[in-house]
Amino acid sequence: TIISTALVETGSRMDEVIFEEFKGTGNMEINLDRRISDRRLFPAINIKKSGTRKEELLLTEEELQKIWVLRKVINPMDDIEIIELLIDRMKKSKNNEAFLRSMNTGSAAMD
Repeated sequence: TIISTALVETGSRMDEVIFEEFKGTGNMEINLDRRISDRRLFPAINIKKSGTRKEELLLTEEELQKIWVLRKVINPMDDIEIIELLIDRMKKSKNNEAFLRSMNTGSAAMD
């Protein structure tokens, strides 16, 4: 197991090469976003750029389907809007199961 961090968008070509090399071998990536942290929203995770390659091994088929629906709903949204929405919805949910249960098949119950 390797846990590492990488600073990207520094303007350094070497930083980008190193990052791309690690990115190709990792199976999970959490992308932190300065714009989100500047708004004092934590965790400042860029949801669209974060994820795992093996989520089908971690989730049930039902959970996986709901995650895919959620991703389709948030895809056209701005990154800051996404994290605000998710933080709000998670605060209103007792646990992950309740959060996912609030999703409808085909469209998210995000209102």
